[in-house]
Amino acid sequence: MTEDDQKPPRSEETPSGCSLPSNAEMKSDVSVKRTEEEWKKTLSEEQFRVLRNHGTEPPFRNAYWDEKEAGKYHCAGCGVPLFSSEEKFDSGTGWPSFFDTQEPENIGSTQDTSYGMIRTEVHCQQCGGHLGHLFEDGPKPTGLRYCINSASLEFERDMQK
Repeated sequence: MTEDDQKPPRSEETPSGCSLPSNAEMKSDVSVKRTEEEWKKTLSEEQFRVLRNHGTEPPFRNAYWDEKEAGKYHCAGCGVPLFSSEEKFDSGTGWPSFFDTQEPENIGSTQDTSYGMIRTEVHCQQCGGHLGHLFEDGPKPTGLRYCINSASLEFERDMQK
């Protein structure tokens, strides 16, 4: 039996560190700067709640948790590339999960100590938008799991595959 076989399966009722919003401070030294009103005009209500207010969308009821097509995932706030389908895996949590980033320089992290936990919040380095959280329980080769809100992503299908 492998280590993964010993982990209990996750379901919609199984809470995880991904399911709680973040109270980490919004990154201020970003290259894409907009007023709150400009962000509200640019983003959907759900994207604004997640990207600008550190919200979390429901598991298993979001756009990309089960996306299997080849392509690239970009920041919904500013369009920079973040992840590729090649790094995506099914974590069983109900959120899109990636074991690595496509463009490491586009993703920053901040310690999040909300809810009595110590988590690593991840955000877009260009616009400061909240993406999700990073955990050290992912698959090889990195052992990482970027647990990302679909609302913070735009998916670009790879038309060549």
